[in-house]
Amino acid sequence: MDSKIEIYDLIPKQFYPKTEFVKENIPFHDVELVLDTSKIKFPLIVKPDIGLRGSAVKKVINLDELKAYHVKANFDYLLQDLIPYQNEVGIFYVRFPHEKQGKITGIVAKEFLIVEGDGLSSIEELLKANPRYELQLKALEKEYGNELQTILASGEKRNLVPYGNHARGAKFLDYSHLISPELTKVIDDMCLQIPEFYFGRMDLMYHSWSELEQGKNFAIVELNGAASEPTHIYDPKHSLFFAWKELARHIRYMFHISVANHKRGFPYLSHKEGMEQYRLHLEQSNRIVNF
Repeated sequence: MDSKIEIYDLIPKQFYPKTEFVKENIPFHDVELVLDTSKIKFPLIVKPDIGLRGSAVKKVINLDELKAYHVKANFDYLLQDLIPYQNEVGIFYVRFPHEKQGKITGIVAKEFLIVEGDGLSSIEELLKANPRYELQLKALEKEYGNELQTILASGEKRNLVPYGNHARGAKFLDYSHLISPELTKVIDDMCLQIPEFYFGRMDLMYHSWSELEQGKNFAIVELNGAASEPTHIYDPKHSLFFAWKELARHIRYMFHISVANHKRGFPYLSHKEGMEQYRLHLEQSNRIVNF
């Protein structure tokens, strides 16, 4: 039940795309005013303010598509500039409250749901030829309709889901071997500017790895906190035992940070508060998953 806009408001603006909050059920004229004032341009990204694994995240290319989204949305959502970089990674960051420097504990790269034409097969047929992609067919039929019958030219590529989300067809690859002192400094310098951020995964897009290590040409897509997973465990090359070990390692980090913060005056979440949050989470999930 974390509000994305509240998290973005903690991050210095130079590190993430221009983002605006839209309240559920406001007149669409007011949404147009938000667009005009913010200077966010089409194509843009719309996504729930309280999200779940990429549900209801959509790229919209014009005002008609935005209006259709707004009319259907039974939740608060965000308008966001489209990040102009092609590559995406998730970087897990940990810092203990008494320490002045943090560390990167894992990196996951995202391979988007991209089909490549052969001049003969429709997009639907190309999807069915890939077991991972075929799992997304029902959702893609809902979004693209008859466009899935298009035959792509040989070598032509089409990115059908431009979001690095595992539940929406992206393939996760463990890039933790690319952790370096240069990258750690870039991430640490940025995270030290985010108040009370000690544990979580940032999903970010970047132009090239060398530029990212120099702190150039990248932007945060989202910042996740205690509910974050070290998603490099989902690389198909890894075993279940590797995943358990990495989850246990990160849960230990979170436990020790939580204890340290408790001693600093940040109370633990009570069982009653936790169950109420869980109830609200289920309600929100039903709203956006069925969007």
